[in-house]
Amino acid sequence: MYEYRLNRSERKTLSLEITSGLEVLVRAPWHVPIREIDRFVEKHGRWIAEKLEKRRALLEEQSEPSSEQIEELKRRARVHLPARVAYYGAIMGLSPSSVKITSARKRYGSCSYKNGLCFSYRLMLCPERAIDYVVVHELAHIVHKNHGRDFYALIASVLPDYKERIKLLKANDAGGR
Repeated sequence: MYEYRLNRSERKTLSLEITSGLEVLVRAPWHVPIREIDRFVEKHGRWIAEKLEKRRALLEEQSEPSSEQIEELKRRARVHLPARVAYYGAIMGLSPSSVKITSARKRYGSCSYKNGLCFSYRLMLCPERAIDYVVVHELAHIVHKNHGRDFYALIASVLPDYKERIKLLKANDAGGR
């Protein structure tokens, strides 16, 4: 069985994540006993092994961009992403309170409680179809502050192929997002 870090919260289900530091992270509700969590980890041993190997390989092949490359990615993001937000915002009838470019490593995008959108410059390393998915995803959070059925229905109304775009995004991801 794998060693893991446990993060308990008010969530309703158990989940596994392989962090960018190659750590097995288990998220669990407060009420779930440790023996049940251990069984959950053991049951998913094959999945953990596959994800750890994939993450190791990605980390070996990817290097951090130089400071010049980072500045160029930020410049491109400051031009490109607000334009994509405006385009999809018009389609969805939504307008964020702000659009900011960050250096976030673990998230391509986020939406604040006050409907401000943030996008990592690292998103510019992704294919255009994946970028558009992240933009629509964050815009959808203006209406739905969760990842429920209505949230994904809104995304599907704009990007019917959103599941394929998620796969494209994950194929491009090495940072634990």
